[in-house]
Amino acid sequence: MSESLNPPLSYEASATTTHRHVATTLPPEVASCLKNSRFLHLATCDGMTPHIALMSYTFLASTPFGPYPTIIMTMNPSSRKTTHLMANPRVSLLVHDWVSHRPPTRANPGGSRDGSPPPAATRSSLASLLLNLNTSALSSISTTITGEARFLDPASEEETWCKDRHLENNTFEEEMSAFGQTQQPGQRRASLLIDDDVRVVTVRVREGRLADWKGGVKDWLVVQEGEESSTEPAVNGVIL
Repeated sequence: MSESLNPPLSYEASATTTHRHVATTLPPEVASCLKNSRFLHLATCDGMTPHIALMSYTFLASTPFGPYPTIIMTMNPSSRKTTHLMANPRVSLLVHDWVSHRPPTRANPGGSRDGSPPPAATRSSLASLLLNLNTSALSSISTTITGEARFLDPASEEETWCKDRHLENNTFEEEMSAFGQTQQPGQRRASLLIDDDVRVVTVRVREGRLADWKGGVKDWLVVQEGEESSTEPAVNGVIL
């Protein structure tokens, strides 16, 4: 493997704002990542203990209720993340657009090891093909988003509209058919069978950080026309 393709073992210094990008629209890589990814990681904290959950979500460039790009999620009212958000609405979201399966490690002449990823094993040509397809990067970037989660008022016009958009956007027909299983049109994941008491949560996509697999970092901020952008943005949730 050429040196240029080796994964980095060190990353760009990023304790402060890095290569800041300010615009009235999302960076194209961030918009593409949010449109293409199926899940995001939601990080919450109750003040002492952080918690991370894998979430289905819906990304919209804007809604009838606000001009900013918006992420919609639904939560069980008795879940840990809901309890955390009630106490502390600050969140960090991670969205990435590459698959997470690791390729096999190069052979270790000094012996075997049990770490991750495992060493290469003897496999059929079909298995090797499937593995290579699974480890192919779609774009090789990830983005973190910092902001505040907002619980929508139950039965409000905004909650009804966002719930409908979220349900429309999250079916698993493709996943079912890929495994040779039959499904009904519009069939949804069990996690999206929304009960009447489910809470609908939105996060305004306004600021975050873009990172690539080589360790490059760029902070970004979305502003509306005429909005002041001189204030230093938050980096990973911390005002510098």
